[in-house]
Amino acid sequence: MKRRHMIALLLAFCFIAAYMLGTAHAASTNDITEIHATVVSTDDSGLIHTGVIPYGPQQVTVRVTTKPFEDQRIEINNHLLGKADIDTPCEIGDKVILGIQVQDNNIVNARILEHDRGSGLIIMSALFVVLLIGYAGMIGFRALLSFIVSVFVIWEVLIAGLLSGKDPLILTSVVIFMLSAVIIFSVAGLSKKGVSAFLGTSFGLGFTLILTLVFGNTLKINGMTLPFSETLLFSGNLSLNMREIFYGAVLLGASGAAMDIAMDVAASMEEIKAKRPDISMQELIYSGIRIGRHVIGTMATTLLLAYSGGFITLLMLFMTKDARFLRVVNLKIVASEIMRILIGSINLILVAPLTALIAGWLLSNVFERELALKPMGILKRNL
Repeated sequence: MKRRHMIALLLAFCFIAAYMLGTAHAASTNDITEIHATVVSTDDSGLIHTGVIPYGPQQVTVRVTTKPFEDQRIEINNHLLGKADIDTPCEIGDKVILGIQVQDNNIVNARILEHDRGSGLIIMSALFVVLLIGYAGMIGFRALLSFIVSVFVIWEVLIAGLLSGKDPLILTSVVIFMLSAVIIFSVAGLSKKGVSAFLGTSFGLGFTLILTLVFGNTLKINGMTLPFSETLLFSGNLSLNMREIFYGAVLLGASGAAMDIAMDVAASMEEIKAKRPDISMQELIYSGIRIGRHVIGTMATTLLLAYSGGFITLLMLFMTKDARFLRVVNLKIVASEIMRILIGSINLILVAPLTALIAGWLLSNVFERELALKPMGILKRNL
């Protein structure tokens, strides 16, 4: 890659990173400001231990580490409800995030929101970046840039758009189209391989959208099985169409695997063409289809494992209740996840041969001969 392109990518990366870090420290609404603190003492005498998870009042003293309240000590009643997914029990030395109310430059109210996990997340992120760029080089750097852009687009465009009332299916489809272009072309460049992977992904997701609508209505999926859906609705968002938001979530989840298999097939076919320039279009397409078969064989199981991992405790609960298999699969939450797995797998089966057909035509001499007959020399050089 040329030096000016590398500099442009680096500047874009720094701009997006700075924007995200800046918004991460912004104060929230209702005059609540988030600051950081360290726990210096705790009093657990009020906690009740009747099971695995304690509940009751825990008195916590913290030392603020955020300016302009740095080194102030605050005593907080950290009331535990006995719910591990909500409670934030503290120990001496823990770093926590506080929500505070300020009047006349003084803290008048404070409560513990969460443990401060920033340092651990930063270390993991740094390890990810080092390994990605260390192994993949400039391709890894472009992949990292596309990763940052994807986070930005999902948060600032998709999530914000859904909350503002935009049509979930149209918005999600546009976002997936944008992200597919950014991710694929940032890694593969504007090449025949990239165009093949992008078109294969786009056409496959188009068919997947139709299947999602058909089977979502057939299975009477209402979208309320999404985590925190009730909390979201009763927080003043009663107008949200949770069913279509669920459909959008199915498409978004399937798009990642679709791009993966499309790029696998297109890249493999490009390598075959490079080693065998004289290969016919039919042979190249058949090779791509065979490659796709092998990738699909493991990728479909990957989707099953990914979704099962997210609901492993629910599956354990069903086993403890000796629930009948037919009863389990008819539950809304289970049927929704089965739909996501199968729609994602069908999407993979569609994307692989579509990409093989498109890549076979673009990479073959047939395409080059057809292109030579048209006044499109600029397109030929770009592709």
